[in-house]
Amino acid sequence: MAKNEILRARTTADIDKRIERVLDGLGNPEPPLDLRTVRELLELDRGYYSAKDPGLLQETVSKLRIAGKQVILRPMLLIEAVRKMDIRALYIPDQKRILIDKSQPKLKHRWNEAHEIGHSLLPWHEGAMLGDNEYTLVPACHDQLEAEANFAAARLLFLREKFVAEAMDHEPCIDSMKQLKDRFGNTYTTTLWRCVEAWGASIPVVGLITGHPHPDRRESDFDPNNPCKHFIQSPVFAAQFSNVPETTVFDQIAEYCSAKRGGPLGESEVLLLDDNGDEHIFVFASFHNHWQTLTIGVYSGPRNFSGASRSTMTDLVGRS
Repeated sequence: MAKNEILRARTTADIDKRIERVLDGLGNPEPPLDLRTVRELLELDRGYYSAKDPGLLQETVSKLRIAGKQVILRPMLLIEAVRKMDIRALYIPDQKRILIDKSQPKLKHRWNEAHEIGHSLLPWHEGAMLGDNEYTLVPACHDQLEAEANFAAARLLFLREKFVAEAMDHEPCIDSMKQLKDRFGNTYTTTLWRCVEAWGASIPVVGLITGHPHPDRRESDFDPNNPCKHFIQSPVFAAQFSNVPETTVFDQIAEYCSAKRGGPLGESEVLLLDDNGDEHIFVFASFHNHWQTLTIGVYSGPRNFSGASRSTMTDLVGRS
């Protein structure tokens, strides 16, 4: 399943209060957020390792063991976890140190660092650090902790309500998402995620991150039963359209997407069934950034709603 985890309101409120204190401590900065100032405020250190370089990884772990008291009691467990479980960053609570896998694309470093800052701000996460996830945690608990760290990272990098306010001043579409990406200095993927949350606060909105949907552009390892890397539901979408299969949505996207290598791939009205079995119209649009395809679907109205169009969609969002 590629569907995102929906956190409880009480949990998100707790995390958001912690992020609010950090941003207040920074004087509520304008975007894009400089993570260096966050590390300085929280007295966090940052270092690098490489999962592709066993020698560097072992050296990094060794230094952590000999710096002051022994902070990692099971160093080989950490090394094995990093190698086998594709851990891209980790937080060492005893040293207040964030380690980032430098072999990852630099564009991803910013999110990975913010994710670990999120872990550092949530005291109930401390016992699950050091790559000790699936070795000691059931998958559901692991997913919950990762979702919480992701939420904290998002509220930090997108400056809490500042992004929401600016997003709501934009028409919900791909071009608006691109503008907000540049404004806040984050990736396409993370910006799409936040746009779904902001625009979908009161109406159903869904986002997909996939490989190229056109049959002629699909990778050799494409799995038709698991076509989505991420299937991002706004809370309203998750509540009203929980039975919509990711495969069904992907197949409908593939019908309108062109085989272009990059840029806009197309847009169309798509019918989705809600949990009561009623048909509803969504306006979908897809964009390929030469690495992956980003799609957003915004609620337009029930199928029998006359004149459902982009202008209707915009009015609905404007009234939310």
